[in-house]
Amino acid sequence: MAELERRATAAAPARAPETAELDQIPSKISRLGDDVMQLLDAKLGLLKIELKEEASFYTRTGALIAVGGVLAAIGFTLANVAVAFFVSRLFIGSFTEPVAYALGFLVTGALYVIIGAAIAVTMKSRLASYSAAPQRSIEELRKDKVWLKNEL
Repeated sequence: MAELERRATAAAPARAPETAELDQIPSKISRLGDDVMQLLDAKLGLLKIELKEEASFYTRTGALIAVGGVLAAIGFTLANVAVAFFVSRLFIGSFTEPVAYALGFLVTGALYVIIGAAIAVTMKSRLASYSAAPQRSIEELRKDKVWLKNEL
């Protein structure tokens, strides 16, 4: 009998830690949930910071591209004026100075109108001949339609 009691008392402490661990499971799950929420908050905070940095980068870059475009347009304009004055110098001997300048600007403007019109007409014809429909997808749908008709 004594031996049986000793076994019972020896087995009892082994079960006590198991019940203690079972009692701790809800608190461990709660801590795990809190840790997961902290991790998600940290990830979202990092995402917000990265998005702000990206937006700032694109804003600065876009502004600098706009400044560069304006400067290029000014340079292009000045180059066109220089070309017009150069062309007008060709007419100075034949016409008075104001008429020569007018002809220089007229010839330069006409040259740009002809070049621009040629580009516009070429691109219009390319655009008219371009089919925006997804041809491969349409062909696959036609094949599927034929297959369904044959199967049904």
